[in-house]
Amino acid sequence: MKTAISNIIKFVLGMLPWALFGIFYGSLGLFPSYLVNDIDTRGLYDAELSLFGVIDGAERVIPGVFFTNHSTAFLDFLAGVFYLCWVPVPLAFAVYLFFAGKRDWMIRFGWCFLFVNLIGFVGYYVHPAAPPWYVLQYGFEPIFNTGGSTAGLARFDELVGFPVFGSIYVNNTNVFAAVPSLHAAYMMVTTYYCARSGSGRWMTALFAVICVGIWWTAVYSTHHYVIDVILGILTAILGIFLFERWLMKTRFFAKFMDNYFNYIR
Repeated sequence: MKTAISNIIKFVLGMLPWALFGIFYGSLGLFPSYLVNDIDTRGLYDAELSLFGVIDGAERVIPGVFFTNHSTAFLDFLAGVFYLCWVPVPLAFAVYLFFAGKRDWMIRFGWCFLFVNLIGFVGYYVHPAAPPWYVLQYGFEPIFNTGGSTAGLARFDELVGFPVFGSIYVNNTNVFAAVPSLHAAYMMVTTYYCARSGSGRWMTALFAVICVGIWWTAVYSTHHYVIDVILGILTAILGIFLFERWLMKTRFFAKFMDNYFNYIR
């Protein structure tokens, strides 16, 4: 009985960074980024069109519009499956590390995941930006109280006959937080720690496929520009590098992590 209670306490403490992630993410709507800086609606769109625009018929369009014009039921379903993985899979991986006896990696992964999020949240306030679906639906004029949108993911909801993404995005108050795309960062961090923790080639390969799938879905569904995805990837790389090469080597944090590791084990 004591052992079971001890393991429950260790598990709860091991999931602390995930609880903090949920609290920080949920609090973003309490202080919108547009109160800090102006919203970028046209700049990103024009840059996307210039850098990654494709010819569709007689018109040059952003990739998201091209995908919308050429969407298929199979791709819509695949996109929905990929996008549903963005938080559940990292969370499930953290749980797996705990029960697989890799608790030191669970802690390392969880705190790096949180650290990457904090960097991304800073980006939201430094450069508030509208996603492509917003521009396609409302134009370039900022509308501060705009609600969330399922955008291209609405086609997945129609396929399955249930508002899966509709129920997720209906209460989204964080519309102008497209840069960087943390959707693009989450599975990249997860894939990295899967490889580092020695969790198996098949799992690492699966995570890598999901990671790339989420990158593609972000653009396919018009939830993000290609630019957002690239910046999300760079955010993950920067976060991992700073966490592993700097934060883990600072005296205070290293001592904190050592004590954390020793208790959770």
